[in-house]
Amino acid sequence: MAVDEQTDALKTVRHELDKRYGADYEVICERSPRMALRRLQELKAEGRSVAVLLADLWMLEISGIAFLDEAQRLYPTAKRALLINWNDRLAGEPLLHAMTQGLIDCYATKPVNAPDEQFHRLLTELLDDWTRQHQRGIEFVRIVGERWSAQSHELRDLLNRYGIPFGFYETDSEDGQSLLRRVGKPDGPFPVVILFDGRVMTDPSHQEVADAFQGPESFVGGTFDLTIIGAGPAGLSAAVYGASEGLRTLVIEREAIGGQAGASSLIRNYLGFPIGISGNELANRAYRQAWLFGAQFYLLRHAAGLFSNGRKHVVVLSDGIEIVSRAVILAMGASYRHLGIPALEALTGAGVFYGGVVTEAQAMKNRRVFIAGAGNSAGQAAVHLSKYAGQVTILARGSSLSASMSDYLVKEIEACKDIEVRLNTRIVDGQGTRSLEALVLHDSAADTTETVEADALFVLIGAQPHTDWLPPGIIRNKQGFILTGHDLIRDGQMPEGWPLVRPPLLLETSVPGVFAVGDVRHRSVKRVASAVGEGSIVIQLVHEYLDTIAQRG
Repeated sequence: MAVDEQTDALKTVRHELDKRYGADYEVICERSPRMALRRLQELKAEGRSVAVLLADLWMLEISGIAFLDEAQRLYPTAKRALLINWNDRLAGEPLLHAMTQGLIDCYATKPVNAPDEQFHRLLTELLDDWTRQHQRGIEFVRIVGERWSAQSHELRDLLNRYGIPFGFYETDSEDGQSLLRRVGKPDGPFPVVILFDGRVMTDPSHQEVADAFQGPESFVGGTFDLTIIGAGPAGLSAAVYGASEGLRTLVIEREAIGGQAGASSLIRNYLGFPIGISGNELANRAYRQAWLFGAQFYLLRHAAGLFSNGRKHVVVLSDGIEIVSRAVILAMGASYRHLGIPALEALTGAGVFYGGVVTEAQAMKNRRVFIAGAGNSAGQAAVHLSKYAGQVTILARGSSLSASMSDYLVKEIEACKDIEVRLNTRIVDGQGTRSLEALVLHDSAADTTETVEADALFVLIGAQPHTDWLPPGIIRNKQGFILTGHDLIRDGQMPEGWPLVRPPLLLETSVPGVFAVGDVRHRSVKRVASAVGEGSIVIQLVHEYLDTIAQRG
């Protein structure tokens, strides 16, 4: 839908939209924003979906910002863009205000010439983003399972993170029962997974799912120049730069590519993406980029051991395969800390989720949703879930959000009427049989405890590094984060067991030729951009290390 009081401008917009999108979408154009709102109410009553809303900034009846704000209440998941004239010098301040308050997704310059490819580029991005969120189109995988099941949740989250289109059907639904009868699995065990080629799996492990898509022997053996453990932003960046510079590179990932960042619904402060990008899309772009440069990936396997054999390093995988490599980069990242409350841990995947915001968002319609955490991930989750849930509440232990959350997110949350923030609050218990029903909260400022009804809890707190499997020779701090470079030197002394005359390189661990980058590293900056930066820098250090051992013969 496009709304513009200027007849000629609206005529041009209509022409561009009809010609490019008319075959697949119904295009509605209105001169009156009030009439447009009434039309949206009618569409809502008819059960119709709206993908994109466009509105001229300077309308007289009501402004474009006010129109999009009211329209958002009817269609909270529709993408919203303001239309401006290319030479409008007064648009800057209201555009900045609207973006900061989360009232629009982006802005577009009104098309002048036909075709206007800049205009269509932005529209295509909005439609692509909306389509991915609503999973329209072909289903490569069909899952039949219980909605509030940990196994079903993990499988949905996995497929969503890898960008594999799937359909989910509850076991007691008519469609679910029909699929179960068709494949001869009326009693499961659940979840039942039906693949694009007709294969059927029941309650599959992550490794079985991976093998179904990539095959159990998906990489060629031999000695690698570089093995990267972890495919978060740091690991993917290292893979891109390593492979592009001629290193035979292998990436091992235990879960989904992208790490914690891959689960973010919208990252708005990453360089080069003015309208933002989802963590999943950013990760998948980096994955394709590394693959095109020749990096190999072995997915849904985790490293179980690491030892050195002369000048070679051997990574032992969970399936028993040993990977021989001249250099290793540890980029395992960190996962959200668990609450450790027995009643809530028992409901993981059944209303209690560690991550998985994008995967479960549509199931949160009209539900009471709580988010534990006060970092950027928690803020992004709250904004995203507010488009679906009846009420979203952020539970923060501290006395403010600004200490741990970016200012643009704090302002967006303050402007959102459907998000409540409870400061000085921690979760002390929970209740529920098959799924979450209530949370017990303690207010440290008032020293009071209360029980509140809750349908879902998303836990996005702290960071727990994946370093338990490492050998003792890789020195870590008390929290398990890996020490590198200067942090390994104490009182001018090299770390115990260090075999070389030179000190450890900037991102090198206490074992020569083994490096650490990203969130798993002690004193790293927990930002996507810094992780990507470390991933690029470490390749120069890998080259330096490899050149040194080559010179030593």
